[in-house]
Amino acid sequence: MVNTVQIRTTKFMTNRILSRKQFVLHLLHPGRPNISKAELKEQLSRMYEGTNPNVIFVFGFRTKFGGGKSTGFGLIYDSIEHAKRYEPKHRLNRNGLAPKIEKPRKQLKERKNSAKKIRGVKKTKASDAAKGGKKK
Repeated sequence: MVNTVQIRTTKFMTNRILSRKQFVLHLLHPGRPNISKAELKEQLSRMYEGTNPNVIFVFGFRTKFGGGKSTGFGLIYDSIEHAKRYEPKHRLNRNGLAPKIEKPRKQLKERKNSAKKIRGVKKTKASDAAKGGKKK
């Protein structure tokens, strides 16, 4: 059993509008079921010198049938500020860059169902009241 991991990047693109580099990752990991994302970030930060692992986002991995090969997507932002600006909240939560806001599902569903019963301008007022008042 070989424990080495081979990383290949394809479709590499520098996206200047979103201040990031984006690519498809092909992983060869014979003898291992999968690779942790933390380990992947460390190896990618070594591949692209001077890159902080906090600005690397890897996601969407699928393991090929039979194992040993996985494919996913990777993003490397120019700075943490750019990552916080352009990344979706759920990926920021996974990387520990944004606080996770826990809202009880029951409250969310009750607010949704009460908004169904109201029409027009009152609907926005009802949703604002349920959220905790108007913001000025």
